[in-house]
Amino acid sequence: MEINEALIERLLGEAKNSERLRQNFDLRTSENDGSQRMLNAMQPGTVVPVHRHPRSNENVILIKGVLDEVLFDENGNETMRVRLDLTEGKFGYVIPAGVWHTVDIIEPCVIYEAKDGPFGNDGSERKA
Repeated sequence: MEINEALIERLLGEAKNSERLRQNFDLRTSENDGSQRMLNAMQPGTVVPVHRHPRSNENVILIKGVLDEVLFDENGNETMRVRLDLTEGKFGYVIPAGVWHTVDIIEPCVIYEAKDGPFGNDGSERKA
């Protein structure tokens, strides 16, 4: 499978036309794949609930656009904001297992996202 400009632009267009303002593209080789790998196209205004993955780091590599990874403590207080911007040489971030987080999309963007373990097996939790 080739990941190229045409695919990136298609995903951004689908995200723009989506009610959620985002579009995932599964990169696993099968439903039984032992990890989670995907492209995630997101438009400004998308809402990604604050969540965490107790059994996995989340690896984020920016392919296009600008976003902030936003981290929180157990009480829901913002503790850190990490800007990913290719023009600034800031390409990615590894969110440690168990850390509450979300994203703030500054410009339409596409990320490569990877987590350990099969889909649905990372213990993902949303903040109430």
